[in-house]
Amino acid sequence: MTDASPLKDWLELDGALLRLRLARPKANLVDAAMIAALDGALLAHRGDAGLRGVLLDAEGPNFSFGASVEEHLPAQCARLLTSLHALIVNMLEFPAPILVAVRGQCLGGGLEVALAGSLIFAAPDAQFAQPEIKLGVFAPAASVLLPYRVNHPTAEDLLLSGRSIGAEEARAVGLVHTVFDDPETAALTYFGQHLVGKSASSLAFALAAARGERVREVRRRLAEVERLYLDKLMATRDANEGLTAFLAKRKPQWEHK
Repeated sequence: MTDASPLKDWLELDGALLRLRLARPKANLVDAAMIAALDGALLAHRGDAGLRGVLLDAEGPNFSFGASVEEHLPAQCARLLTSLHALIVNMLEFPAPILVAVRGQCLGGGLEVALAGSLIFAAPDAQFAQPEIKLGVFAPAASVLLPYRVNHPTAEDLLLSGRSIGAEEARAVGLVHTVFDDPETAALTYFGQHLVGKSASSLAFALAAARGERVREVRRRLAEVERLYLDKLMATRDANEGLTAFLAKRKPQWEHK
């Protein structure tokens, strides 16, 4: 753990629990540096003997405002998507459950990272959204992951409207496991009650068994939507207008092409 890193990571409970904390409040942007830090921490601890869980949370009032819009511009978006999608696959293939504790805003790429975990524990003030459509683009990873969490009409609602839902609605539709005043405590309680007493190797095999087909399908679909985003969406006038307008803090002017 270094002060320069956008992520803090440490082990607790004699190595049974890995803590990961997004550490660039208040936005905690899922930018290239954050993605690399998360990926690096998971890789460093992937072979830890006795690891039975991960708790991912964030400093500050918000879990994450999402990805860096600047990095979604044509010159950088290919690199961003490739690295983010690789992180998501690594999270899905990690040999211990990843519990996610969310406070405040959990938006865009931040929600995509949360969706790659096992269970989401939310504070009552938590807000969840995939607002990319409002910028004239779509959320590639969420397009793949959301239908595994909620029913397909609800996934389309969130992806096409870009609307934000609160913690209780998120729990009602199956996106969130538990709503609790202190989501980190709720996640730690779950870990203590249900995971720490298990065999780490057996948990790893159980995760592999439960997710095998899902991970294969996610890999295929991520590659598919990545190409749709980069080769087709980003060739349109409106996608570039939406991103540019957001950065210029003005209303986009759609031409529907």
